[in-house]
Amino acid sequence: MKHYVIRGGAEGRKRLELLGRALWPTTAELLERAGLKRGMTCLDLGCGGGDVALEMAAWVEGEGKVVGIDMDGAKIEAARKRAKERRLSHLEFLQADVADWTEQWEYDLVYSRFLLTHLAEPERVLRKMREAATSNGRMVIEEIDFSGHFCHPPNRYFDRYLELYRAVVARRGGDADLGKKIYFLAREAGWQDLELRVVQPAFVEGEGKAMSLITLANIADAVLAEDLASSAELEATAAGLAELTESPDSLISLPRIFQLRGTP
Repeated sequence: MKHYVIRGGAEGRKRLELLGRALWPTTAELLERAGLKRGMTCLDLGCGGGDVALEMAAWVEGEGKVVGIDMDGAKIEAARKRAKERRLSHLEFLQADVADWTEQWEYDLVYSRFLLTHLAEPERVLRKMREAATSNGRMVIEEIDFSGHFCHPPNRYFDRYLELYRAVVARRGGDADLGKKIYFLAREAGWQDLELRVVQPAFVEGEGKAMSLITLANIADAVLAEDLASSAELEATAAGLAELTESPDSLISLPRIFQLRGTP
């Protein structure tokens, strides 16, 4: 995954931390439904700054083990530091590209959030996730559908942000609307006992409301590199989106999120 759309490093990690806080209530409910419990061995694939992996490690406690894998070295180092600060010795972070990663029958639970949307061949990783789970394990995915992203009242700068995000992800070989297809891709990859649910947080205030504005800043380099907008247009779009975000009379959602769980 050499052409990731969203900025990496420290700035990208801060965005992921905000996203992690905004999504943890729905992610925690999903993991609980999937049967996450003390003593399990778990994998967080495409773990970013380790937000979910850290929570999973606290959940499984010392009798269990959690491994987080991501290709961004800066995010992995930050995640290792956070794990050390929280004294989670049963949590390990590894730097690796999912295109090269492979394991077999290692984990009781294999989890991934918002990774497959950036891949040209997400079905390959879905097969790898199944192969990495134990025979009695389970796989859990959260994936976005940007076509369901909305705000109120309607706003042309928000609409332009959606256009730019979907366009730059497509230009880099991904699919920003993958969520609605994930059930069928997982079924083709051999997942069994599939259970699907859709969630979509929306905000009238608080840091979750700023996710669109922060994401626009984090895709700006890729948008410019792909010649999808000028610097002047990006600045105008960011200013308009900031005004929408700061208004007490507006609502902004996150993208529609498809939650899928299954067994090998």
